[in-house]
Amino acid sequence: MAIQEQELNQLLQALNQNGNGGDDLTETTCAQLTEKSINSFQEYIDKRAQLSRLDISGLFSPSWNTALEKSLLWVAGCRPSIYIRLTYALCGSQVEFQLSEIIQGLVRGNLGQISAAQLRMINDLHMKTIKEEEKLSNKLAGLQENIADQPIAIVVKRMSRVGETSGEVDHALDEHESSMANILQEADKLRLSTLKELLSILTPLQGVDFLVASKKLHLCMHEWGKTRDNKHGRR
Repeated sequence: MAIQEQELNQLLQALNQNGNGGDDLTETTCAQLTEKSINSFQEYIDKRAQLSRLDISGLFSPSWNTALEKSLLWVAGCRPSIYIRLTYALCGSQVEFQLSEIIQGLVRGNLGQISAAQLRMINDLHMKTIKEEEKLSNKLAGLQENIADQPIAIVVKRMSRVGETSGEVDHALDEHESSMANILQEADKLRLSTLKELLSILTPLQGVDFLVASKKLHLCMHEWGKTRDNKHGRR
């Protein structure tokens, strides 16, 4: 979360300089900023992959997330398709609020100026991403249902005391957690590839515009979640 906030401040500083009569943001600068965010995400995913082999359950229910954030998780993170939904929302809102400036040519390169060709590519990415999400959702559902199947269900039936451990149970749960870790890694790979492809469709300035909004959304959900947790006496 600290890295997210630090990167958001850097992105906002660049955009504010661009909008306050300073030197225009160059495509090279924008590309460097987006590349830095992608590299941070890649590092985060690599660390999660290592941790998932030690405690996968902790990643599916993170102690550092609020109840609100946990309720929105999909395979221990956000749905990759949310990137595209956010892009659509930003396109519409910026066109609405900056229509007169766009007509006068005073707004340059933000998400309100996405071309028809870009929208077609984003739509194709959206459809492809949803299909991949469905595949992973089905895999996860299968693993969750396996808890009520052999061997765990049969071992539970034979137990004389609720919750007693056995080598058979430990082995079954270890296999289950290993499969869950594999799904998490597949989901993280989809999240990263979707973000990379989306940013490749957007111009560098549009990419910075998108990253600012996405990081703000992430940080705001965390803060709003803390407020609601306090309201309900959870923290």
